[in-house]
Amino acid sequence: MKKDSLKNINPQPFSEQEKKQLKERIFHSIHALNRKKRRLQYTLKIAASITVLMGTGLYIMYNNEKPSITDFVKSSKGINVNESNKVTLILANNEDVNIEGDSTSISYSKTGEKVNIGNSKTIAQKTSKNKKAAFNTVLVPYGKRSKIKLSDGSLVWLNSGSKLIYPALFETDKREVYLEGEAIFDVTHNANSPFMVLSQNQKIKVLGTVFNVSSYPDEDNNFVVLESGSVHITYDENLSNKSMTISPGTKANVSIKTKKVSSKIVDVNHYFAWRDGILVLKKHDLQYIMKRLSRYYNVPITIQDKDLAKQTFTGYLDLKEDVEKVIEIISKTTDLKYKKINHNQINITN
Repeated sequence: MKKDSLKNINPQPFSEQEKKQLKERIFHSIHALNRKKRRLQYTLKIAASITVLMGTGLYIMYNNEKPSITDFVKSSKGINVNESNKVTLILANNEDVNIEGDSTSISYSKTGEKVNIGNSKTIAQKTSKNKKAAFNTVLVPYGKRSKIKLSDGSLVWLNSGSKLIYPALFETDKREVYLEGEAIFDVTHNANSPFMVLSQNQKIKVLGTVFNVSSYPDEDNNFVVLESGSVHITYDENLSNKSMTISPGTKANVSIKTKKVSSKIVDVNHYFAWRDGILVLKKHDLQYIMKRLSRYYNVPITIQDKDLAKQTFTGYLDLKEDVEKVIEIISKTTDLKYKKINHNQINITN
């Protein structure tokens, strides 16, 4: 057809029926296109969700293989040290082992698979389950003490009202434990596997040394006292110092109220004497002393007079005596009086 002949074509107008049919076809095409878009968007959303779920699953699966001790600690926050009046060992399978006696001992084999309770009982356990580390927990209630030999040979003395969480068998590249309360550590040297003591406000890194850590939740000061070796302490970000390395004879202190970190030279024997049943006092106020005695003997002690609670004392207390005898010794140096209430509570007045 020639180009000029197009000019001679006279297009016929659409009838009403044809207009209606054309309009329906146009709308049908638009709806079909929208349906395809919605199906594509829905498919992409499902694919994205599957990807996220797969990623989360792989993340959880990976972390479940090697959970950190901090994850385990968070999951066991509800465990109360004083739920029982006996020292309690909680194994990885959640089995509770109650141990008789005021001063108990727990010893692990090198593989961590055998646990000796005193000299009379041996318990077997697995050191991993589904590729997860087997964490054990020791709860030492008020009035009790415990000595633990870990699988690496390190020794731990736990004071009254303390909790220690640790793996039955340490990993080859690190040794981590978590402490709530007070403990003396005598760490077996291993240059390839640093020993870490974690607590609420600080992380203590050592290779092999002897030191005391106090980290009670109800006390205003947490501290580390070093007897031998060297330790490096890393603090929480909200504290005044970020880290500190201390030498033997030094006490590093954290004030919970002021958020300040400080250090000073001390007589380390004062901080290790409780292991031998001695409480050393050097200008300690009565409030501090009675809190220690209450925890050591598991006896509630109340001081009625605020001024009396602030009085300071210096000397030695033999904790092998009963609590009333110990308080009587203190009363000889001041005007305090004490009275036993309900057979298990001591009330101190001026």
